[in-house]
Amino acid sequence: MAEASFKQMIATLLRQTRPQSFRHSKPPRYPQRQLSTATNPQPQPPAAETARWQAHPIRTQSAQTPQNERPRLESLRNEAEPRPFSSFLTDNYSRQHNYLRISITERCNLRCLYCMPEEGVPLSPSAHLLTTPEIVYLSELFVNQGVDKIRLTGGEPTVRKDIVDLMHQIGKLRSNGLKELCITTNGISLHRKLDSMVESGLTGVNLSLDTLDPYQFTIMTRRNGHDAVMKSINRILEMNKLGAGIKLKINCVVMRGLNEREILPFVELGRDQDLEVRFIEYMPFDGNKWSEKKMLSFREMLALIRQRYPDVQKVRDHKNDTSKTYKIPGFAGRIGFITSMTHNFCGTCNRLRITSDGNLKVCLFGNSEVSLRDILRESNDGKPIDAEAMEAIRQLEMDRRQQLSGTKGLAISEKEARLLDVIGMAVKRKKEKHAGIGELENMKNRPMILIGG
Repeated sequence: MAEASFKQMIATLLRQTRPQSFRHSKPPRYPQRQLSTATNPQPQPPAAETARWQAHPIRTQSAQTPQNERPRLESLRNEAEPRPFSSFLTDNYSRQHNYLRISITERCNLRCLYCMPEEGVPLSPSAHLLTTPEIVYLSELFVNQGVDKIRLTGGEPTVRKDIVDLMHQIGKLRSNGLKELCITTNGISLHRKLDSMVESGLTGVNLSLDTLDPYQFTIMTRRNGHDAVMKSINRILEMNKLGAGIKLKINCVVMRGLNEREILPFVELGRDQDLEVRFIEYMPFDGNKWSEKKMLSFREMLALIRQRYPDVQKVRDHKNDTSKTYKIPGFAGRIGFITSMTHNFCGTCNRLRITSDGNLKVCLFGNSEVSLRDILRESNDGKPIDAEAMEAIRQLEMDRRQQLSGTKGLAISEKEARLLDVIGMAVKRKKEKHAGIGELENMKNRPMILIGG
C-alpha cells in the first residue's frame, strides 16, 4: 500500500473513533500534526551495493564441523542427560531464568497515566544507582550462568547519557553466549541513537505507544512528543528494509473509556508492516489509580477485533512468551495480548529483573527484593564503582583465580560466589504464581517506573 493511502486510511479510522470533543476543536497548545506510521520514501540503493545494516545472526553449528571438534561434540551428544542449566537461575518449580531485564535509569520524559503519578516519583540519589561498569559486571555474571537475552528498561532508558556505550559493552557478551540485546522505550528520542544501537548489537525494540491520535497522546502521557515517537517507528522500519533485523513490537496499554476505540486502528498497523502490536491489560502499581472498571480484559479486546476480522487466527506461542499471539490472514504483522490480570503466564516465566538501584526482583508483581549493589560495592567501601575501580577489581579477581586454579578463568571469585549465592536464594524463593486481581490491587509495590516495566 502506498504511504499516502496508508496515512489516509489511518486518518479516516481515527476520525471515525475520535470523540465529538476532539473532532471540531483543537487545543491551542498542540497544533494539528500529520499522522504517519509508514516509512518515508527513501531512494533504494543499487542492487550491487551492499546494505549498510545487516541482521544479527545467531551462531548455529556448521554442517562441516572441524575434525578436531568432533570428539567433544560426540561426547556431548552421547551424554546420558543434557547439561543442566545453572542451579542459581533455576527455581523450585524447574523454571529456568535465561532472560534478564535491567533498569538503567529511574528518569522518564513522559508521565503516562498507568505508570506513575502526575507529579512524578521521588528519585534515588545518583550514588544509589548502578554505574555502567556495575551493570556490565552483573550482565556478564548472569550471561555466564546461562542468560541469553538482556533487555534494557527504565524509566526511559534512552535518557541515560551513556546508553550507547553501555550497549556496546553488553553487546560484546555475545561471545559469552548472549543472543539477544533488546530495549523497551517510549520512542521519544530513540531515532537519534538507533543507528549506534544497531551497531552495538541491538536485536529488538519494544516501543510503548497507547494512542495513534496526537491529541490523545498528550492526555495519556501528560507530555508532547507524538511526532518523535512516529519518527522512531519509521526509522526502525526503514532500517529493517536495509537488513537491520530489529524485531519491533508496539506495546499498547488499553484502558476502558480512554483508548479502547483505537484497538482496530492499531491492528491496521500490521496490514503491510512487519511488526507486532501487543495489547496489555491495565495493571495496578503504586500511584496509577488502578481500578478494575478501567481494565479491558483480553477476551473483550479479542471479541472486538473479531467483529471486524472474524478470521483472526491463533499463532502457536513460544514456550516463554508473555503474550498470546494472533494473526489475520493477509496481514504482514501480528497482534498479541499480554494477559497479566486475567490469565497469568507464571508457569513458564523465565524473567528476572534488576532495578536501577541494584535490587534483584524475581517477580514483577512481587514486593520482595534483594540488593546486589551492596555486595558488589563491598570491596570499594560501599562507593559506586567507576571504570578505573572496576578494572582494579577485575585484575584482583583474575589474580586470585590463577592462584586458586593455576589456569586462567576456571575458578570464580569470592565476590561472584557471594552474588550467585544471593541470586540463587532469591530465585529459589520465587512463588509458583503471583497474586490475583483482588490481592494485587492492595499490595504494596514500587511504581512501574521504578521497576522497569
